[in-house]
Amino acid sequence: MIGVLRHGGGDPTFHRDDDGTLWRGLRTPAGTATLRLEPRPADGAVHAAAWGEGAEWALAAVPAMLGGEDDAAAGFPAHRHPVVAELARRHPHWRMPRTGLVMESLVPAVIEQKVTGREAFAGFRNLVHRFGERAPGPGAARRLWVQPDPDTLARIPSWEWLRLPVDPARSHTVVRAARLAPSLERTLAMTPADADRGLRSLPGIGVWTSAEVRFRAHGDADAVSFGDYHVARDITYALTGEELDDAALAELLEPFRPHRYRVQRLVELAGLHHPRRGPRMAPRTHLPV
Repeated sequence: MIGVLRHGGGDPTFHRDDDGTLWRGLRTPAGTATLRLEPRPADGAVHAAAWGEGAEWALAAVPAMLGGEDDAAAGFPAHRHPVVAELARRHPHWRMPRTGLVMESLVPAVIEQKVTGREAFAGFRNLVHRFGERAPGPGAARRLWVQPDPDTLARIPSWEWLRLPVDPARSHTVVRAARLAPSLERTLAMTPADADRGLRSLPGIGVWTSAEVRFRAHGDADAVSFGDYHVARDITYALTGEELDDAALAELLEPFRPHRYRVQRLVELAGLHHPRRGPRMAPRTHLPV
């Protein structure tokens, strides 16, 4: 359920034990926390434990984080396309997560703008290791980290961002967001449309970044990642057999509103994607390491 919250295999705020137990390093409104989630399939349950100042907040957030507030059967018109109907049948238990933590999703989303996955994940990992902190309690023994707080982000000088490496266009957006963090967190109480407008009112946050935040932090089942390098082609190829653009994707998904992201995630869960042809986007080499 929470795999979509992880930013790359080396995300330092995540750890998975050999038995499938998940650990998360969180910065909550009440402070930092280590959250442990142990699946118990035989009981149909997940056992949660938490440590740190934010432990109580983290435990209270677990049901929503695992999709407990999402009723997938309420109005999702999967029957409107045979492929979507089949994907929904294959993944009947998937639910929308809702973390209730805007900055946690916003910072990595901004770092992932317009770069390769490898460069994005490395930039985020370096940021957390350099300016974050160890997760409290047993999280530290598992080398678990917590993202930097907004005050720290706002004080990182430009040359340190370049060493991560994160270019000025992205680092300036993160710094502006950090300075307005309380206002951005308040979008959690807004309607999806108002939350989208609120996030996009910040320079550097566009349609794609807003969606990447809303489907994680807000649990917005309609937040499609328009503008992504692969999303439009993957979904249109899965549903029509053709690789089409964002405009065609918007038209194709319109009958599924307000569940358009649910279609995107079902395609991702099924591992469906357009054929990869030609050279991949290369990482940039002009930034310092």
